[in-house]
Amino acid sequence: MKKNKDSMEKTSHSMEKTNIKPCWVIYGNVYQTKKSKYVARILETLRTLQVNVLIEKKFANFLAHNLHIDIADYSLFCPEEKNATPDAAISIGGDGTFLTTASQLGLTGVPILGINTGRLGFLADVSPHEIEPSLQALAEGRYVVEDRCAIHVFVNEEPFHTRPLALNEVAVLKHDNSSLIEIVTTVDDALLTTYSADGLIVSTPTGSTGYSLSVGGPVLMPTTPTFCLAPVAPHSLHVRPVVVRDDVTIRMRVKSRSGNFLLAADGVSKSLPQTAEVCVKKAPRPIRVIKIQHTDFFDTLREKLMWGADGRHQNEI
Repeated sequence: MKKNKDSMEKTSHSMEKTNIKPCWVIYGNVYQTKKSKYVARILETLRTLQVNVLIEKKFANFLAHNLHIDIADYSLFCPEEKNATPDAAISIGGDGTFLTTASQLGLTGVPILGINTGRLGFLADVSPHEIEPSLQALAEGRYVVEDRCAIHVFVNEEPFHTRPLALNEVAVLKHDNSSLIEIVTTVDDALLTTYSADGLIVSTPTGSTGYSLSVGGPVLMPTTPTFCLAPVAPHSLHVRPVVVRDDVTIRMRVKSRSGNFLLAADGVSKSLPQTAEVCVKKAPRPIRVIKIQHTDFFDTLREKLMWGADGRHQNEI
């Protein structure tokens, strides 16, 4: 199969030597102080590398008031105001912070480097002890960019929320009650089925190792042009996850005893009336992910999910 430059292929990156300083924007976790304790190190490294630094507005407020870091010398970045176009973004936290960063940057095409201060770190895969050499490599252009497909979410033909992009998944879920919901689901206007379940997840290949995996969905290679539909606690044992092409349009209508349901896109959720129609399709542009030390996807699975690990002797001395 021929490579398509617009597909989710890996692209190597090299930076020409110029007198123009690169401009990077920093995002971070604003809920857990311990996940941001490396910020001072990062800022000092960027100062040494002579990088122009922007700090996302909400994170800057967190740094100043919670961590008491002096940010007077840095400019604030607000993607809604489009006050700057950074060359790269640095996400400090876990994969959740990375997803928030991707959602806020939207379709700008700004590539994102994830520094992992969380747990697994599929997306944010630079560990704390790799911070300085990784930022050095980024400044020197020694990295690759992976284009990852994202989902564009619509409700009644209007974009969902203020940031209608999901890099991992979109989920239609019941509210906190014991009743199942029915989800009438079509693919390119052809009826797939009516799910009777706690919910339905539509995941990208990137999100296949997240929520979808926890409900029995398959692991998809990041470069495959597919979506996965995985039901959450289906009432029928015969209902199984379905993999479809990513160029289709998926529509979902919900029937609920409570008269409403929950729509979640990468952690951003909203209660909707059952009269609302949810439509998901491939986003017009991918989310660009920076990889400093690129490893094979299967190597990552074995490391992060401990595939093949024998836990029988863990407690032996």
